[in-house]
Amino acid sequence: MRAQDSATPSAAIAVAGPSATAHPATAAPGAGPSTATGTTRAASGPPPGPPAGSSAGTASPSPPGSSSGSSADRSGTVLAGLGVVAFSLTFPATAWGLESFGPWSLVALRSVLAALIAGGVLLAARVPLPARRHWGGLAVVGGGTVVGFPLLTTLALQTSTTSHAAVVVGLLPLTTAVLGSLRTGERPSRLFWVAALAGAAVVIAFTVQQSGGALTTGDLYLFGALLVCAAGYTEGGRLARVMPGWQVIGWALVLCLPLAVAGSLVALPLEPVRLNTHGVLGLVWVAAGSAFLGLYVWYRGMAAIGVARASQLQLAQPLLTLGWSFLLLGEELSVAAPVAAVAVLVCIAATQRAGRRAGARSRTVRSGGESRPLRS
Repeated sequence: MRAQDSATPSAAIAVAGPSATAHPATAAPGAGPSTATGTTRAASGPPPGPPAGSSAGTASPSPPGSSSGSSADRSGTVLAGLGVVAFSLTFPATAWGLESFGPWSLVALRSVLAALIAGGVLLAARVPLPARRHWGGLAVVGGGTVVGFPLLTTLALQTSTTSHAAVVVGLLPLTTAVLGSLRTGERPSRLFWVAALAGAAVVIAFTVQQSGGALTTGDLYLFGALLVCAAGYTEGGRLARVMPGWQVIGWALVLCLPLAVAGSLVALPLEPVRLNTHGVLGLVWVAAGSAFLGLYVWYRGMAAIGVARASQLQLAQPLLTLGWSFLLLGEELSVAAPVAAVAVLVCIAATQRAGRRAGARSRTVRSGGESRPLRS
């Protein structure tokens, strides 16, 4: 009460004679420097108080925060979307690359070029070497995403069309989710498993129908590619808890460089090389676009908008690949291909929805539990 009385009626205190010498000493700490005249105190004391304490203090931080948040959200969505577009061009670019190189030469040269790009970026950024305990996980990432998936899909595309391969590999997000749940010990809901089995049934039915009632060697290559790539993604997700995701793929590429160089030296003399524009462009894209830049912008976007939202964008990848195979390769799309692709997307979306619901329930039950999001 004393501070309120001395700070508000300052003019009356100045006129009161003897009390004017006592009250300024108590009013000074709350109302600012003491003055001899009440008019100057009334002019300088009250205005700085309320605006600085309430309106200015609450209004100034809000606009920058909201604008920067929305800007980061938009840029993250754009980056993740660019990653999906880059991935969707992988199969058509591989088909182009096979016009000039054999399958083993194409995969080896792709890995060499991507590793040189990644090594240059890591060196320019002065990124320190990962801890020794992470090299085993990086080897799994490299074996799955740098060597295994490109090699198996390239071998498959020698006998399969890109549209056929796109629908089969459209099950990759679902396969990754299943292996991820097994690796981390999570227990997905019943809806998750129902949708997972439905998606698998759609893909198997499509491949059998397109193959004339039996699985071909190309289909076996594609299913193998799903498993090794899902293993690489799962291990990469685990490593992304301790290092940025783009560094995970960068070090995985560098780790595979000696093997890629050796493969190039062996494969190039044994396989014919017929250079043309399509072949060179295909090699450049699968090395720079798919193997490094696509993953770089993908992980950057994932860091900005989160893993769940980014994965939803990747559901469009099979449909994009079907479009690219029609525009760039002139492939004729059967009616079953887009129908199967859409059915797979529906099943994968159901698993994503079930996963979000399960995650929300677990966070509600364990309100004080540990939560360690992925770093990307």
